[in-house]
Amino acid sequence: MIAYGEKIREIAKKLLAEERVDLIIGFKQGTLPLMTEPVMIKEPEKTDQLYWSSFCSMNLANYLPKRKEKIGIIAKGCDSRNIAVHIVENQIQREQLYIIGVPCTGMVDRRKIQSLVDGKEVREAIESDEELTIKGNGFEQTVKKIDYLQDNCITCMHRNPVIHDELVGDLVEERKDPDPYDDVKEIEELAPNEKWELYSNLIKDCTRCYACRNACPLCYCPTCFVDEADPQWVGKSIDPTDTMTFHILRAFHCAGRCTDCGACQQACPVDINVRLFTRKLNKDALELYGCEAGLSIEERPPLDTYQPDDYDKFIR
Repeated sequence: MIAYGEKIREIAKKLLAEERVDLIIGFKQGTLPLMTEPVMIKEPEKTDQLYWSSFCSMNLANYLPKRKEKIGIIAKGCDSRNIAVHIVENQIQREQLYIIGVPCTGMVDRRKIQSLVDGKEVREAIESDEELTIKGNGFEQTVKKIDYLQDNCITCMHRNPVIHDELVGDLVEERKDPDPYDDVKEIEELAPNEKWELYSNLIKDCTRCYACRNACPLCYCPTCFVDEADPQWVGKSIDPTDTMTFHILRAFHCAGRCTDCGACQQACPVDINVRLFTRKLNKDALELYGCEAGLSIEERPPLDTYQPDDYDKFIR
């Protein structure tokens, strides 16, 4: 994937020079190794800032809702699915977008790399197609990228963009493992009190900073339920009940819409795997309605429609 950068810059420069878009939403290199930053570029001569690596994990679809310009956007498989959700939910129009599709073999989890070097300061990261070399004061280590992917990338079943106007490279082979929900099935086998204990321990370090909400491309409500004051749906403290209420309600707001892009988990400053809430709902949406979010701009989320043959065992 490291060769994508040059192609992305070439496409972006041409789109801006020909005035086919008003801006490009992409990535630029971060100020620290293992980091990238989102960037919006409006001038062709500034497209040299655009960058691509295995650390471009942020979901850029987060910057699309309610924009009025013509936009070129870089989109991995999960990003493109969120773009499709935004189109279906009328947050952006398809004709506003020029989607630069990026076939993705997975993003490297910077926290796993930092854990590997035991907290030592990483000064440089050199990437090849298959490997990553980490350098710092007194150490240098080369690892296989596939061994340090983000958790959501390990189970991703849609690595190629589902909608695009142009691709920066050849399509990659999709994952063939038949069941990406092995971890969810293990939790389903637990007794109710064991499930509650698991999820209570999962969020015990949550500070209610809302980084997960802010990073999620699905959280675009003008006023979030946690910010409502009249009526106040949930308390403002880090009381365990208020914290659990926030996570459960946020997960249900994403039911049938979540693409498991991992943005919530990557944004969490205390490394809470909040995906364990949404993945169960993804599995239910697939099993009950045959629906995976963002695979089509013609299909609405399952909880947004009604069909006479909908699953209805729960009301019989």
